[in-house]
Amino acid sequence: MNQKNIRNFAIVAHIDHGKSTLSDRLIEYTGGLQSREMKAQVLDSMDIERERGITIKAQTVRLNYTAKDGQVYQLNLMDTPGHVDFSYEVSRSLAACEGALILVDATQGVQAQTLANAYLALDNDLEMLPVLNKIDLPSSDVDGTRAQIADVIGLDAAGALCVSGKTGDGVPELLEEIVHKLPSPRGNENAASRALLVDSWYDSYLGVVILVRVVDGRLVRGQKIKFMATGAEYSIEKIGFFTPKMVDSDSLETGEIGFIITGMKTIHDCKVGDTIIDAKCSDKCEPLPGFKPSIPVVFSSFFPVEADDYPNLRDSAEKLALNDASFMFTTEKSSALGFGLRCGFLGLLHMEIISERLRREFNLTLINTVPSVLYKVYLRDGSVIDLENPADMPDPTKIASIEEPWVRATIMMPDKYMGGIMSLCSERRGVQENISYVGNRAVLVYQLPLAEIVFDFYDRVKSISSGYASFDYVVHGYKASDLVKVSILVNDENVEPLSFMCHRSAAEKRGRQIVERLKDLIPRHQFKIPLQAAIGGKIIARETIAAYRKDVTAKCYGGDITRKRKLLEKQKEGKKRMRTFGNVEIPQSAFINALKVSN
Repeated sequence: MNQKNIRNFAIVAHIDHGKSTLSDRLIEYTGGLQSREMKAQVLDSMDIERERGITIKAQTVRLNYTAKDGQVYQLNLMDTPGHVDFSYEVSRSLAACEGALILVDATQGVQAQTLANAYLALDNDLEMLPVLNKIDLPSSDVDGTRAQIADVIGLDAAGALCVSGKTGDGVPELLEEIVHKLPSPRGNENAASRALLVDSWYDSYLGVVILVRVVDGRLVRGQKIKFMATGAEYSIEKIGFFTPKMVDSDSLETGEIGFIITGMKTIHDCKVGDTIIDAKCSDKCEPLPGFKPSIPVVFSSFFPVEADDYPNLRDSAEKLALNDASFMFTTEKSSALGFGLRCGFLGLLHMEIISERLRREFNLTLINTVPSVLYKVYLRDGSVIDLENPADMPDPTKIASIEEPWVRATIMMPDKYMGGIMSLCSERRGVQENISYVGNRAVLVYQLPLAEIVFDFYDRVKSISSGYASFDYVVHGYKASDLVKVSILVNDENVEPLSFMCHRSAAEKRGRQIVERLKDLIPRHQFKIPLQAAIGGKIIARETIAAYRKDVTAKCYGGDITRKRKLLEKQKEGKKRMRTFGNVEIPQSAFINALKVSN
């Protein structure tokens, strides 16, 4: 394919603005799949994506389109996620493209993630094409949405195309706009082979499948290639592209996006953002800029319910990390739960998805600990510790101060919900930075502690605004706060997996929540069990699980009361002895359900 006739572009938008549905119509119109093969959201290949109705992994597809001028164009389309937790997936996809369709729901207008993704496209120096979707709905407001795009994003939307991903209206005109307004790839087809490693995943039959964007030269079957970051060398055994079905070819030319399979079994040789070059000219080639590494903001530990499953858990996590470059982990050992993994995520939804994928794709049964963020602990001797696990908290007497991460959050909503949202932000220790209006929509900018928004903040925002508000955030920096570690004691034994960090003002409330929950979750024993939440040596909340009690006086009919009292005292002494030497069995379900309180 002539390089001038190739168009690499991504569709970016807020959640539920119709990216995947519009992708379906583009595939259908260009004949990528026959009508009998089509299904709704065809690029959402994972079961979990289809169940939740969200895109988690960016997917690529090659479409051949014959324009009205008779020329045949190759369109490489990338359907990207919309949720803030998967923004790293979006940024990687945009690095492989020259253009982006900024898709806006004409019934809802510009939302927070529309703005965030438009900025990502701007950072990657892409040509942006505003597109209005869902014009078939009676509530669509085309003129108002065009004005919003101009006011909020700063794009000229006077000529923005109107389409319907559901009915296919406007799709032929959109294809013409794509081929005539988006640029072709820039690259030297006569130079030595150089390609960007965009994505990778593990296939149990083929080994590691690598998605590449050829920047210079070409890649051909049988060619010996080198991965610049790791120095590993392989031969290309299989090469091709997605339509979205896997189609083999002999080569990938300059500007094209496709896959290569090298028979790679060592997944550590494959790093997303790496530069792939011809092995013969490794000295002359400059590496491509690649991607900024993702920075995890939420941390949690995963432990297998069966200790023997740990090697399987580690192996599964490595395969999943190959497919999701923003998922990071290290080995951890807990006295209560044995060996596990300490994992880093881009948000709570990201954590939930990874946990679910480990359960489904690798048949693992896991326990997750309380999610936490990365704190900076300044010690009196001048050193600084990065604290991601409350269990590693140093002795409080050695600590000078603790800093927590703060974010700049942008919340967009109809102005009638502004009072409730502002109250929520104040309740979460937020500091207001700015308020602006676009039509009847308010845009609030707040600085908030990350620890206060990773749990149920997004759900509360949606609840208060009846689903109309949208929310996006970027990590802004660290600030000193009055933070404490809350320990949970069961029968005077510290249970580390249940300990957590929080602001002193919220410690009592959250500690009480967990012990009240544990009271219902831990089964009764032969002796009474105290449940306590403590900050250092100070108990801030307590509940007691009553003991089973046998009626030892049942056989006494009448007679002296001292006989009954003697039997009851004997029983009491026995219970006290049992509590001293007895172990409390905490079922795994109690860990899981107690931690849900924090969510």
